[in-house]
Amino acid sequence: MARCGAIKANGERCKGIAGRGSEWCPAHDPARAEQRRRAASKAARSRPGKEVASIKSEIRSLIEGLLSGKLDKGVGAVALQGYNTLLRAVEVGQRTDLDELVRKVEEMERGDERGVA
Repeated sequence: MARCGAIKANGERCKGIAGRGSEWCPAHDPARAEQRRRAASKAARSRPGKEVASIKSEIRSLIEGLLSGKLDKGVGAVALQGYNTLLRAVEVGQRTDLDELVRKVEEMERGDERGVA
């Protein structure tokens, strides 16, 4: 198996495996540049990290209100259940995105196995 001929930004040689009939791994193959651009664009639009950070901040504020006695315990309990549901939804969305990414990588690998560059 041939190694990718690309040199990374840090000056190291890529450790990826070149596709059949190519000197590049899928991550550096110029023929796949458009696929990579689309995937990166989709990833950039999906910012679950910001959403999680926002929810965590709100949860911290809620806990402070509960501990200081400024917020009713019943209201706080229901709000925390809602935040738990939001976090679960973010987790499911991340898993769905990961499954889609795995599917695309598997498709690319099958293409390489067939000799498609």
